[in-house]
Amino acid sequence: MSKIESILLGTAQDSGLPQVGCAKDCCKQALSDPTKRKYAVCLGVADHTTQQTWLIDATPDFPEQFAALHSRYPDYELAGILLTHAHIGHYTGLMYLGREAMSSQNIPVYASQQMANFLYLNAPWSRLIEDRNIGLHILTPDENFTLTPNLQITPLSVPHRDEFSDTLAFIVRGPQRSLFYCPDIDSWNEWGRDLRTFIETLDVALLDATFYDSDELLDRDISEIPHPYAVDTAQRLAGVDCLVYLIHLNHTNPLHNPGEQRRELAAKGISVGNFGMVWEL
Repeated sequence: MSKIESILLGTAQDSGLPQVGCAKDCCKQALSDPTKRKYAVCLGVADHTTQQTWLIDATPDFPEQFAALHSRYPDYELAGILLTHAHIGHYTGLMYLGREAMSSQNIPVYASQQMANFLYLNAPWSRLIEDRNIGLHILTPDENFTLTPNLQITPLSVPHRDEFSDTLAFIVRGPQRSLFYCPDIDSWNEWGRDLRTFIETLDVALLDATFYDSDELLDRDISEIPHPYAVDTAQRLAGVDCLVYLIHLNHTNPLHNPGEQRRELAAKGISVGNFGMVWEL
């Protein structure tokens, strides 16, 4: 068994599937059948040597995701939470660490300086700091930091709609393999890195695929919600020497279900993330 494991604990965009207030066909099945529900995107990491776990992103589905992590690693301690940014699907699960729920004791929360400032300056998140439910640790983009002797993290800045904080993606490195977690980015072209060249240095990549293509939203201006289209990402990475899984799917995204769209991506060597997938690192 590898010393480090990562487990996918959610695949949907911030509000999950079904999306609140949506009664369209894309959400009908999940509304009537709880087994069709999809949690907001989240990654768990476990070190078998130290018997510790971490969550990357604290989502509105934190209770279910924490339970799934604890079920897989029942004797392990939750040793920290890493945050990508200040959109609701990625940090609001911190509320469950407060005295109304877990009443945790100084759980380390790793975040950029801007993200930490947002938590310091805004209630109820500031109360978590005051009550010492969480302890903030500042991350510097492009600087590696070590969680355990077997587990290293590299935060990377990515361009996104930064209304409240900047946005990070993470490289997770174990003794044998590396994984890239990037649930939100506006555009691969705006990143300043060649995606294919970068991905080929890694073993596993979990990438933002909020929308399948430009025709997905009929009742909103999709240009106001910039994300890479799944079809574009698949074209860029066709046949790449890395395991690529698409995540952060909007409730309207046809990739939630098996079908023609998944088959088209699979022909290019691109997969869709599923809850419970595990990668040994």
